[in-house]
Amino acid sequence: MNEFSIKERIGMKLLTRLLQSLTGTRGGILFVTAALVIAAAAQVGASVMVAPTVVFLSDRNRTGRVIVQNPADEPTEVTVRFSFGLPWSDSLGNVQVTLQDSGVTDPRSAMDWLKAFPRKVVVPAKGSQTIRLIARPPKDLPDGEYWARIVISSRENDVAVPTSDNPENISTKLNMVMQMAIMVKFRTGELVSNLELKDVKTIASDSNVSVLLDMSNRGNVSYMGVLHATLYDADGKQINEAGSNVAIYRDLRRRVDLPIPEGDFKRPYNVKVMISSDGRTDVPPDDLIKGNKIEYSVNIE
Repeated sequence: MNEFSIKERIGMKLLTRLLQSLTGTRGGILFVTAALVIAAAAQVGASVMVAPTVVFLSDRNRTGRVIVQNPADEPTEVTVRFSFGLPWSDSLGNVQVTLQDSGVTDPRSAMDWLKAFPRKVVVPAKGSQTIRLIARPPKDLPDGEYWARIVISSRENDVAVPTSDNPENISTKLNMVMQMAIMVKFRTGELVSNLELKDVKTIASDSNVSVLLDMSNRGNVSYMGVLHATLYDADGKQINEAGSNVAIYRDLRRRVDLPIPEGDFKRPYNVKVMISSDGRTDVPPDDLIKGNKIEYSVNIE
């Protein structure tokens, strides 16, 4: 599992410009809270690190843990809460996650019966803190996988933004709250990983071929696999290839772009797509539910 930074570093010029666009007040002090879900970025200041990035629980092992590390020179306040959010995609295949903290009616939600200890703690400078998780599922839970997000927020010190050029001496401070949402998966009973490729669309130009794949999860666990696409010309010469990890919980559209470099490539082109749980190296073998393999080929005039 990789560790991820949950603090995005923002340049002071960009930060000041952002605050200026938000301020319309006359005098006094403005406090702004920024909540960000971040994978990685150029940063300023220290980073809080969280590992692992996915927690697996089951009816045989109902406890787990997350480790929060603070490499900064100052203590950092960390809070923990549970939320719910599955990946969804728009018509262009852009994938997003929207977190829902209340009113969740999804039958696969585990957020109401997961507990974390402690829920609020100050992590010392250069120190770490273990967050312990426990699942208390209801009785007679149907077979399958249940999901929640553990949201870990770190509160940073107030950042003063200089406003010396302001004739009214507006004092501006930025109160940064960074957060990262980690998936928690609880499994019980017989587990089935099965993916259906419902539709494939292609968009071709002189410089690029885009493949839109509509996928649907037909199992009772999230399908965790690797999507790989290869573009060939009419003579079977490989033009380009691309791959990425995929996690499909319900229905999802993914877009794969295959740029066409300069060269003597003959039409019609051909795209070969393979989706498989083989090669998924970021998940421990004992936690990976093997699923079906899908192979698909389409010609592009």
